[in-house]
Amino acid sequence: MVVKQFYLGCLAHASYMIADEDTKIAAVIDPQRDIQQYLGEADTQGWKIQYVFLTHFHADFVAGHLELHEQTGARICLGAKAGASYQFIPLENESHIEFGNVRMTALETPGHTPEGISLVVYDISQSRTKPSAVFTGDTLFIGDVGRPDLMASVGINDTELAEKLYQSLHQKLLKLPDETLVYPAHGAGSMCGRNLSTDTVSTIGIQRSENYALQPMSQQEFVDMITQGQPEAPAYFAYDAQLNKTEHPTLTEALHQSLNPLSLNEMLDHQSRGVQVIDVRDPVDYENGHLAGSLNIGLNGKFATWAGIILNQQNPIILIAEPGREEEAVTRLGRIGFDHVVGYLDTGMRALDKQSELVRETPRITAEALAEALRTIHPPAILDVRTEREHQEGKIDRSLNIPLSHLKERLIEIPIGQKLVVHCASGYRSSIAASILGQESQFWPIDLIGGYEAWETIWHNNK
Repeated sequence: MVVKQFYLGCLAHASYMIADEDTKIAAVIDPQRDIQQYLGEADTQGWKIQYVFLTHFHADFVAGHLELHEQTGARICLGAKAGASYQFIPLENESHIEFGNVRMTALETPGHTPEGISLVVYDISQSRTKPSAVFTGDTLFIGDVGRPDLMASVGINDTELAEKLYQSLHQKLLKLPDETLVYPAHGAGSMCGRNLSTDTVSTIGIQRSENYALQPMSQQEFVDMITQGQPEAPAYFAYDAQLNKTEHPTLTEALHQSLNPLSLNEMLDHQSRGVQVIDVRDPVDYENGHLAGSLNIGLNGKFATWAGIILNQQNPIILIAEPGREEEAVTRLGRIGFDHVVGYLDTGMRALDKQSELVRETPRITAEALAEALRTIHPPAILDVRTEREHQEGKIDRSLNIPLSHLKERLIEIPIGQKLVVHCASGYRSSIAASILGQESQFWPIDLIGGYEAWETIWHNNK
């Protein structure tokens, strides 16, 4: 038996392939929507993908189960309570699928979602009774457990799910042998939990001893703990969860309709009609010169997550990218189900070389210069777009904290008539924030180079 993990850092998402070495039959677990890596691995190894499993309807990304079914004929396997609109094999508790020496046994493990399952894997050539690994989806992470609050938008109470999560953990997963390998669907940085480890594999025994959520406590104590302090869920989570349970166009179809080069005039016409223009270059490049009214969400950061939070799910999108990175941008939007890309600006910012009146710059300031400015008679206002928790842990005096995820709805709180320095931790989120503010005529944002990290450095150096 062979197990291969594929890790997507942008979404902190882990997917897997399991293959039987004798029959060359393989299965994919929780695939991302762009499936070429699984097809490539299967081709290299001579495997045939016959099954694709979803541990649950993922909310933070659109899975590639329909793509794999279309490309390989693989049968889709879901928990019996899934209720998808497409054909699938319903896996009840303790039901299993075998191929060669691989046996995959489903455990119904609701709590993160009602239909969630975990997949216990046996290498029959080694043992029919002792499992090798368990694929836990979003039920059990390394260092954390799945959050139970993501179903509130469809009327499912987080307390009810937290109770089910406790039972799934203690009555099923923790009954497995300590040496059983644990393969979760996410790692550090995912918004599906709050304390995820940077490790991407562990064991039941290690999690039993080290995971804060698995320590001895009553069900009520667990419920009280796990329902408090969860980070706010992005609005697109409900959208993606619904896409994963229904028939929808494949990523190939989305790419075909989105990769359209547009002239500057065509793009400006679309922009005038409310199309979202997204500049996906690095913040420094964007701030040195960008199309007026465009938003900056850089590809080299948590692009998909922030695109999902900031952008309107229904409004069409046009991209401005470095030539050659257009397909990457469309693909990464497609991973979260944002398929409504009209096209991209042909030649990128070079299309504006002779249209300087359309180009804007975002002023930038160093931490040292900001420190001096704050000592003047008319100091600038400071806007901190980090999370409330980050702000509480350390802040610039008299700064206003509005998390980036709420900036658009709280613009009225921002002072006008004075310079406004915007910062985050290091500069990625503040560039997004400055681009949002730049769409409003009453604000003239200035981006703090290096963010709060740079400010902290000079503060410590001057102590």
